[in-house]
Amino acid sequence: MKELVLSVLAGLIIGIVFKLLRLPLPAPPVLAGVLGVFGVYLGGVVYEWFIKTIS
Repeated sequence: MKELVLSVLAGLIIGIVFKLLRLPLPAPPVLAGVLGVFGVYLGGVVYEWFIKTIS
């Protein structure tokens, strides 16, 4: 749970700094970003499952 809070806090700080500097946010559009993160996580889960299955 601590990691989740720290991740959100870091994201908020980065978002504020980028807006203060009038820079574009370093993130893809919302839905594409969420799906990309989900895909990376799912890929890791599938890999771990595959390795356990063939062992």
